[in-house]
Amino acid sequence: MHRRLLLACLATGIALPAAAQQPGVLNIGIGGAVTSVDPHFYNASPNNSLAMHIFDRLVERDAAAQPYPGLAESWRTVSDTVWEFRLRSGVKWHDGRDFTAEDVAFTIQRTPNVPGSPGGFGGFVRAIERVEVVDPLTIRFHTAKPHPLLPTELASVAVISKHAGEGASTEDYNSGKAAIGTGPYRLTAYRPGDRSELARNEAYFRGPEPWARVNYRFIGNDGARTAALLAGDVDLIDQVPSTDLNRLKRDPKLTVSEVQGLRLIYLATDHSRQKDVPFTSDNDGKPLAANPFNDVRVRRALSMSINRAALAERVMEGTAQPTGQWLPPGTFGYNPEVKPPAFDPDGAKRLLAEAGYPQGFRMTLHSPNDRYPNDSKAAQAAAQMFSRIGIRTEVEAVPWASFSQRSNRQDYAIRLAGWGSVTGEASYALVNILGTFDREKRTGASNAGRYSNPELDALTARAAATIDDKAREALLQQAVGMAMDDVAIIPLFQLVNSWALRKGLTYGARMDERTTAMATRAAR
Repeated sequence: MHRRLLLACLATGIALPAAAQQPGVLNIGIGGAVTSVDPHFYNASPNNSLAMHIFDRLVERDAAAQPYPGLAESWRTVSDTVWEFRLRSGVKWHDGRDFTAEDVAFTIQRTPNVPGSPGGFGGFVRAIERVEVVDPLTIRFHTAKPHPLLPTELASVAVISKHAGEGASTEDYNSGKAAIGTGPYRLTAYRPGDRSELARNEAYFRGPEPWARVNYRFIGNDGARTAALLAGDVDLIDQVPSTDLNRLKRDPKLTVSEVQGLRLIYLATDHSRQKDVPFTSDNDGKPLAANPFNDVRVRRALSMSINRAALAERVMEGTAQPTGQWLPPGTFGYNPEVKPPAFDPDGAKRLLAEAGYPQGFRMTLHSPNDRYPNDSKAAQAAAQMFSRIGIRTEVEAVPWASFSQRSNRQDYAIRLAGWGSVTGEASYALVNILGTFDREKRTGASNAGRYSNPELDALTARAAATIDDKAREALLQQAVGMAMDDVAIIPLFQLVNSWALRKGLTYGARMDERTTAMATRAAR
């Protein structure tokens, strides 16, 4: 009945009374599911957004992805291979115990070693060979080679308490038992697939936040998320549906906050096997003799068959920018020579024929249906473009919780995915989604397709060890060119991040697309 009333009011333009606002309570509706409270379990934006409320990092990043002091009040290089971080004094864990360097050392040890992690944070601590606790408020990180990006990378690692985390499992974090942070909010409840509930940390070292309680709700359906905002059931939503964006901008009871984001939507092909690739066959349904995606000509054909401008304009309705790489202009390592590949279906057919597939083949493109704006729609559009060059493509779109697990088991032939380069520079993707998967070296943590290019790995490592910023950026630009020439992934477009909120509130739009209560304030 409530839904029918809502739809009728929307159709006739009748204003809906907002739900009574509870003083000090903020209700947030997010479009991506939080799959765990464990801040080291899965490097996914919804998980990281929730973790920012509960846990802090040595180094934080602002809305423009620029670093600033967090739990560390300062840092410096002692030598080319030693970083020293001075920690804040007086910081307390949610249970009242003191935060010390021992907690940081424990965090660094645990980060790459979370059992069952589908794509963790090991890449951010890969350079650290040894941790030295100098005193309770001083810690040093020893690296094998110079590593100028260490402070930037540590801005992605949530610091956890040793006393709560020793022997704790991911489920202990989900239950709240181990979810003891230093952050601005305490976890009071976590219901997978539904919501997380938070209470203000009155003893937060930066001072208490204005919201006494925060309800962090997962509303995966685009229409339901918009309806919840219009009905006053939530105060703020992220991933504003492109179909509703202009209407919400015109609504005098609402405000929309936007910024060019760091999120790339791309396609990734399987490189984990030489043959017997799942969800692929010849046109008669028989297995292919070899993995077609190991042939760069096939990857180029797929890329050339995509009309990126059409995706950005029609599917995304102007809320995305076509791209041929993973960073937007102006970021560190962006290569201006790498343009979006030209739409050339005839050229794609010729490449397929050269690769031994003159009649194409069949495959299934997998996609989440509740993770990114218009994710399944973009997959359907790409599938149609593939089919036009002879690769008959079906789409299977599933909820994110299922998709992410299967993707990281290499269950898919080709998948639609997203990657947000929250560090604002090129090495984040080079290490984590394009680097060869290697548990010991802690590279390729999110490389579900298992792409591997040793030459690219070597160039990435060389860039990471280059202290001079200008020289390092030149090497990163070279790496971007190499990766895209080899079609390591198939970039589609970069998202514009948007949030809609009730009038009377403001939201500090973030390039890293994090949705937080801390960025939400009452308008002055």
